[in-house]
Amino acid sequence: MQYLAVRAALHIAAVFAIYLSAAMLIPAAVDLYYGNDDWQVFAFSALFTGGLAIGVSLATQGRAPVISSRFGFLVVNLLWMTACIAGAVPMLASSVEFSVADAFFESVSGVTATGATVIVGLDSMPPGLLVWRSILQWIGGLGVIALGLFVLPFLNVGGVSYFRIESSDIEDRPFDRFSTFGLGLISIYALLTLACAIAYAAAGMRAFDAINHALTTIATAGFSTHDASMGYYADNPAVLWISTLFMFISALPFSILILFAIRGRLDALRDPQIRVFAGYVIVFVLAVAVYLRIVHDHTFFDALTHSAFNFVSIITTTGYASDDYSQWGAFGVAAAFVAMFLGGCSGSTTGGIKAYRFLILFKLLANGLRRFVYPNTIVTVRYGDRPVDDDLQRAVVLFMSAFLVIWAVIILLLAATGLDFVTAISAALTGLTNVGPGLGQVVGPAGSFAPVPDLAKWIIAFAMLMGRLEILAVLVIFTPVFWER
Repeated sequence: MQYLAVRAALHIAAVFAIYLSAAMLIPAAVDLYYGNDDWQVFAFSALFTGGLAIGVSLATQGRAPVISSRFGFLVVNLLWMTACIAGAVPMLASSVEFSVADAFFESVSGVTATGATVIVGLDSMPPGLLVWRSILQWIGGLGVIALGLFVLPFLNVGGVSYFRIESSDIEDRPFDRFSTFGLGLISIYALLTLACAIAYAAAGMRAFDAINHALTTIATAGFSTHDASMGYYADNPAVLWISTLFMFISALPFSILILFAIRGRLDALRDPQIRVFAGYVIVFVLAVAVYLRIVHDHTFFDALTHSAFNFVSIITTTGYASDDYSQWGAFGVAAAFVAMFLGGCSGSTTGGIKAYRFLILFKLLANGLRRFVYPNTIVTVRYGDRPVDDDLQRAVVLFMSAFLVIWAVIILLLAATGLDFVTAISAALTGLTNVGPGLGQVVGPAGSFAPVPDLAKWIIAFAMLMGRLEILAVLVIFTPVFWER
């Protein structure tokens, strides 16, 4: 990798850190409003981070490098790592006692929109810290959409973006309308957040909670202002159904939402991955609701409410919980475990494997089985009415292979730190899929990652970063060929 490219990537990351430091003034203002002395922590962190970032940006100014896929991978990794490190600064300096591992873990969980937390006692935390966690997730969710919509598809890592599904004239010149669709993306994201906050407040949330939960709902991220998560509102079905609706909407491709909002394209909703995503959501929700009604004797409305909320939360990798679903019996736990793999649609705020990959894998499997019967047949893998190119097919297979291998390695590493098998296997999975809570007494929906050893927290934090960057975008920078001239 040429020195010029590294220098330019550092410059971009430094400029981004300047904007992130400015965002620290928001929790500073919140703490000042509530009379909490931690406003000084955020003000100092903003000055420190901003000053350092300005210095780095000035030192790395220079001629722009040639844009290439290697440069893209480097920028993506540096941007996310910069956000994670900057996000941890005010946590380390706050009145709450964070170790370095805890602060970095919480920041990574926020920026990657995972929602796993090491904090116990959220109900009594300084308001500025709660707002900062929510802001990190909101910014991270927006970054996730941009990553899946604009970046990864053009690095041939994965993702089905607007530019891959729209008309051929756009595919030939995708950058012509980046500004239009970038503005549309930010506008829709902000309007959904505002609508969600208003709906929460109308359903009975206090304004502070409504704003924080709206930020983390639209980001499908899962940080809450209460230790009980959405279980705090378990007796308010309206809150749970509002959350379920907005989590589901946020798991749809924002490219489709942009098409619908800007061009009124109702036909865009026929995207095949939406049908796959909606299909497995309905199956899981209804199956678990019926199970809860029969086995645990819930009323059907109560069973449907908690099944819909918790399984939409898991599948969209939001990570909220209204109940400890690890106590729902073997079927409930098994369903939750399987649901952790799924994820929403490409170009959404969700993590997980994602619906379009399952669709393409199913088509590959069906075509492979057909060729056992008709060896000489040539069958095209199609996504809706469009053929799937070889690059995307290869990216899907590579992702699945890498996912399984990395998951196995992380399980072994976590077990080596002393975690029991259930905790290790679910913590590794929830980190890679960015779900948030895992299974078991330690990291389950009723627990937190606070008791996990520091070494395990570093491992899970790295897993969260890998999962958010679709694994391959991280692995590639560790290959010798990446750094060759």
